[in-house]
Amino acid sequence: MLRRTIPFLAIVALALSACATPAPQQVAGSLTHVRLPLGYVPNIQFAPLYVALEKGYFANAGLEVEFDYSFETDAVSLVGANTLQFAVVSGEQVLLARAQGLPVVYVCAWYQQYPVGVASKVEQGIKTPADLKGKKIGLPGLFGANYIGLDALLFSAGLSEKDVTLDSIGFNQVAALAADQEDAVSIYTANEPVQLKAQGYELNEISVADYVQLASNGLITNEATLAANPTLVRQMTSVFLKGLTETIKDPDEAYDVSLKYVDELANADRATQMEILRRSMQLWRADVLGRSDPQAWQNMQNTLLKMGLLKAPLDLSKAFTNEFID
Repeated sequence: MLRRTIPFLAIVALALSACATPAPQQVAGSLTHVRLPLGYVPNIQFAPLYVALEKGYFANAGLEVEFDYSFETDAVSLVGANTLQFAVVSGEQVLLARAQGLPVVYVCAWYQQYPVGVASKVEQGIKTPADLKGKKIGLPGLFGANYIGLDALLFSAGLSEKDVTLDSIGFNQVAALAADQEDAVSIYTANEPVQLKAQGYELNEISVADYVQLASNGLITNEATLAANPTLVRQMTSVFLKGLTETIKDPDEAYDVSLKYVDELANADRATQMEILRRSMQLWRADVLGRSDPQAWQNMQNTLLKMGLLKAPLDLSKAFTNEFID
């Protein structure tokens, strides 16, 4: 049986919080060094950050940023322990960490729509969440956004994990669905479906965002940094939003900038990668970029409670803030 590893990792992080908590380091030229975990490998979906770096927005704000492509749960642990001051993580990670006593705070929403969905070949006839009943669904494991989003879809149709077969396949959704090893797979809507369609497969896609609004990927810090250095938080959010705005304004330029930071893009099909970027941009757009929707946080908490990953409701007003957006 697959293990639900997120709460355990948060407990480990709580132990780390007793360690020393260094402040951001000043480097040459009075720049403040910031190590920023992103939770994934270099990818076109990080274009706003590459644009912000390339255009000098970080340096102009007095920051020297180092992108760290480590696992998301490691980032939450380090920020919770104040070993690092910032990271990019998904909304459920914030609530699960706070439930374990980690004082992380979400300060800038990147994705306004939860980027997870379910993809299947058209011959399966899976068009709505209700159609998932009795199906074998591949996903990386019982952790992370793929898992949370899939359960949220099931709940929206009055289903639960007992009504389907969950198959842990690692991050191999494209190959598994192409080989008919799964009836459906839990995917990031801007990524795997684009790859599968580029290979000629006809798909049905079900997006979590079409059924429930959940708190998604964004920038986090911790209560210690908010109290001691709110200016640093404002600098980080401001720079990130500049990069996000510029990417949405000119995705072709953002793609060209990303070539410098994502080695694989040089030999990748530009049309496919641009489609990934365009799909991602649709998930980022909002009337006010960066602003969190309180209802999305309430929906996320309700989902985690139904899953048993949270044992009791949290004070959501402490989990996120729009102070640095408004």
